[in-house]
Amino acid sequence: MDTTRKPSWLRAKLPSGPGYAATRRLVDEHKLHTVCQSAQCPNLGECWSRGTATVMILGNICTRSCNFCAIQTGRPTELDLGEPARVADAVAKMGLRHCVVTSVARDELADGGASVWAATIRAIRYRNPRTAIEVLVPDFKGKTEDIDTVLDAKPDIFNHNMETVERLQKPVRVQARYDRSRTVLRHAKGRGFTTKTGIMLGLGETKEEIEQTIRDVAADRTDILTIGQYLQPTPQHLPVARWATPEEFVLWKNFGLELGLGVVESGALVRSSYHADEQSLKFTGEEHLNTHNSLAS
Repeated sequence: MDTTRKPSWLRAKLPSGPGYAATRRLVDEHKLHTVCQSAQCPNLGECWSRGTATVMILGNICTRSCNFCAIQTGRPTELDLGEPARVADAVAKMGLRHCVVTSVARDELADGGASVWAATIRAIRYRNPRTAIEVLVPDFKGKTEDIDTVLDAKPDIFNHNMETVERLQKPVRVQARYDRSRTVLRHAKGRGFTTKTGIMLGLGETKEEIEQTIRDVAADRTDILTIGQYLQPTPQHLPVARWATPEEFVLWKNFGLELGLGVVESGALVRSSYHADEQSLKFTGEEHLNTHNSLAS
């Protein structure tokens, strides 16, 4: 298969229009980082045109060096203690009913940034009591006390991405582990939270490995699964091994639903927080959501 050219089903909307301009202005005015920009999300044009974005807290420099991710790797220099209030203010000004917050990994911090996570969730909740809050967190090195710091702030949905199959964890995620990610998700589920995870196709995984990964996700009683196509952000990152077809994405969606997963969002351009408000409707309740007004991409 020729992987040097993207297939026709991988066409994303270009950034344009008043919705895009308004979202960009709000992000710039509040000095926010977004994973849409830092991770070169292909859905930035569509989502920002809808007035949506995923806020990335704890800066835009990650202490990890995952071989699939475009976010800058290095040693962060400081913590922005005013960030939680600015995020909450942005959510309020946009009148959001569902927001998604993610972060870089901050392994150099004693708590991995968990205290800032908690402060951000509480700040959003205080300013926006009717807003459903979805968090997409790193693994905090598997430290239960740090995961609990985030959970104690009571997000509505707890998301942690497994990213790929077990065999490919080391070459793809480098410092992360498959079993650790499963433990993080099981812990949150054990505390009664709605849980969510995501994987990418096109990194060299086999059909049998995808099937086993989805079985593992279902066995851990995860509520929501997202499946998307890996896109190489730069020549220095892992190459695309193959392009999964639209038919394959439908196959895996149906397989996950047959195993009992509550929601499976599966498609070439699907990312972990793409249409997150719609994915989460089943779990957070209609009164908390507005499918055309969310801080998610």
